[in-house]
Amino acid sequence: MERTLFERLGGREGISAIVDTTVNNHMENPAVNPRFLPLKDQPERLRIIKDHTIDFFSMGSGGPANYTGMDMVTAHTGMNISPGEYYHVMDDIMLALDSNGIDEESKKDVLAVLWSIKGMIVSK
Repeated sequence: MERTLFERLGGREGISAIVDTTVNNHMENPAVNPRFLPLKDQPERLRIIKDHTIDFFSMGSGGPANYTGMDMVTAHTGMNISPGEYYHVMDDIMLALDSNGIDEESKKDVLAVLWSIKGMIVSK
């Protein structure tokens, strides 16, 4: 039986590490850090965003989770995220997957998920 993407990403613990690494990457990436650096002064809001992201990716990758956040269009409406910013975010996620030892096949699966939600996030 094939393992789910959730399992291949290390379950909730692995996804949590990937999200933490990704957020750190965003904070260091000058192309997107203006959107993320203010969250350093809002630790409660940052924790909520991370928890929603963990739940979203856990549920979307075949794991047990109860995502209670907004849908992607609602969550990103008014943010006017450019395609370039989205690509930088994708790069940061891929770097986080590398940093956390995720295999190539799983990285391809994550990339497919990211492409599938792009239209719900960019320029909303």
